[in-house]
Amino acid sequence: MQHKEVKLEIEPRLANQLSSLFEENAGLMEEGLEIKVFCRGNEITLAGESEPVDNGVEIYRILYEQLKKGYNPGTSEITYLIHLAKTGKLQRASVLADDIVAVTSRGKKIFARTIGQKIYVDSIRMNGVTFGIGPAGSGKTYLAVAMAVAALQAKEVNRLILTRPAVEAGEKLGFLPGDLQEKVDPYLRPLYDAIYDIMGVELFQKYFERGIIEIAPLAYMRGRTLDDAFIILDEAQNTTPEQMKMFLTRMGFGSKMVVTGDITQVDLPKGSISGLAHVGKIFKGIPGIGIVYLSEQDIVRHELVQKIIQAYERYQRELSEER
Repeated sequence: MQHKEVKLEIEPRLANQLSSLFEENAGLMEEGLEIKVFCRGNEITLAGESEPVDNGVEIYRILYEQLKKGYNPGTSEITYLIHLAKTGKLQRASVLADDIVAVTSRGKKIFARTIGQKIYVDSIRMNGVTFGIGPAGSGKTYLAVAMAVAALQAKEVNRLILTRPAVEAGEKLGFLPGDLQEKVDPYLRPLYDAIYDIMGVELFQKYFERGIIEIAPLAYMRGRTLDDAFIILDEAQNTTPEQMKMFLTRMGFGSKMVVTGDITQVDLPKGSISGLAHVGKIFKGIPGIGIVYLSEQDIVRHELVQKIIQAYERYQRELSEER
């Protein structure tokens, strides 16, 4: 393959960010793409065989566009782009910073950070019901909450309803101290964390007190019809099929539902079937219902989270083979 060297001159206002990003991750780029990376001032030089260098140039272009649009990529983004380059999917990443999912109370722009996340966000926009199924850290809950807040701000819905099954206590919370709200709050904490980050505590409290936002255990949904609402069911792998049916049939006019979960982390009693396990077969091909499967490649937490999940999956495979 032909040797190639490309010099990239960075726009002055982005020079510090982009050159620092490449300099800090030069080893990652060199190992992942098998090229040489040299950073000097506002100039980056990529050298090596033709195709890998072209991939490096495309990664530079994608990161440059992301920075221009207010997105702040880091090591996890570069790792992900290298993976896409190796699998021939790098061109698909050019859409990642095309649209803003939401803006936090601190002015931070929220984007889909992987192709899987972009498919997930688009599905929520297009469908009345979306199932987001994938591992911890793949953005299922956070992006759903961001979309919900954006819909509320745009007056597309009148209220947000966020719910989870409290299965760790078998829905029997009497042994915990405090009133009922204090008993269920620990199970709902991840939803609070996401909405605090996006909306801010002060605005959340205002909406919560006025009933515009409701965060409650799944048992509270029974018997209700929810109109003009954005409804999120989190940790749905811990629902039974009966609970899942009960939840989905709460949907009223002008509402949108997102159901998230990780079918590898079911906490139901032994022998129980997860209500999330077979939704792909039950709802396949039904217009208005989207089913999106995220993978370890969509994980945007600490890079070790991805390695931990891969290690568990490898161990389970080896265990199955031994059996």
